[in-house]
Amino acid sequence: MTEKVTNELMYGVLKKIQGDVLLLKEGQREARVEVAAVRGHMLAIQTDVAKLYSKVTGIELRLEHIERRLDIITEPAS
Repeated sequence: MTEKVTNELMYGVLKKIQGDVLLLKEGQREARVEVAAVRGHMLAIQTDVAKLYSKVTGIELRLEHIERRLDIITEPAS
């Protein structure tokens, strides 16, 4: 049995599609916010790691200086 296509039927289908599209847009907005938060955390971690590398480099240089002063080593490490 075939339904007759009417303006009301088309309107109902279009309303449903419109609602589905709105839900998709809302989900996309939420996903964007979550991705932005993840990016922020990744940037913070990257900054922390860079600071740690800097600290380790400083400690290595100080240790090398102490070793040279104590005549433990004669040439700097590469």
